[in-house]
Amino acid sequence: MYRLVIGIGIIGALAVTSPGAQDVSQPQLTFRSTVDVVTIQASVRDARGRVISGLTTTDFEVRDNGQLRPILSLRSDRQSPLSLVILADMSGSMRIGPKIAMARRAYDSVLSQLRQDQDEVALFTFDASLHERRDFTSDLTTLKDALADFEPFGTTSLYDATAAAARRLAARSGTNKAIIVLTDGIDTSSAMTAREVSGLASSIDVPVFVVATVPSLDQRLMQEASGRATPSDAADLRDLADWTGGQFVFASTFVETVVTASRLIEELRQQYVLAIEAANGREWRRLDVRVRRPSTTVKARSGYFSG
Repeated sequence: MYRLVIGIGIIGALAVTSPGAQDVSQPQLTFRSTVDVVTIQASVRDARGRVISGLTTTDFEVRDNGQLRPILSLRSDRQSPLSLVILADMSGSMRIGPKIAMARRAYDSVLSQLRQDQDEVALFTFDASLHERRDFTSDLTTLKDALADFEPFGTTSLYDATAAAARRLAARSGTNKAIIVLTDGIDTSSAMTAREVSGLASSIDVPVFVVATVPSLDQRLMQEASGRATPSDAADLRDLADWTGGQFVFASTFVETVVTASRLIEELRQQYVLAIEAANGREWRRLDVRVRRPSTTVKARSGYFSG
């Protein structure tokens, strides 16, 4: 959410009616209006999963706590640079099997889809704590092989690390921002929950894309566990991704990592950025973004904190 300030000043000219007349100046009149604006990154796909481009404000419908809100602006520009945080899991559980090798491969695949000297990326790793490995840079050559020197160790504070990364990313100026988490999906020591992190990330419009770099067997186990979940269960990584407008995907083979990276970056480049006026008061507001076309799916943040 940002604040739009509009100012208009009117200064009267000096009026002279005769040599003996007094100087009369018009008073300075100033009109000032302040509007809190909520931005919403949204991606739209058709029934076959293809990204839809070329939409206008008349195609979208945004509801704020159920109330239909006018769209102040809409932007979609494939040439706009991306601002990304790549968050790599370096906790002890990543030592098992080929997990860390697949995470490094996924990292290389994401970098290969980015534009040198245009897109900016920061690299963080996490175990029990968050570690900054590379600050934000558009010189992508400095990021090559940046994960090669680190070995997995310690517990996993995945949710805490994601929240900290979201705060860092919020200050960046890029139109399209995202966190890409490379992990085996196991959190063992976070103070925050997935629900709390999704609320934070959604409030500052940072979608979280979770790439689970796990073997096929672990993938099936995770899917089965997700299928057995009930509404009363605690939120997990899938919920975190969905509520922030991101996505949870698996990358278990070389081909999957390349395809996943390509689709993910393509989606970010074709996102729409909508703006609505924020509601008054200080509270969590639920957002519902839809497209007035049949068989379309919209991914966007689930809400924001007004005030």
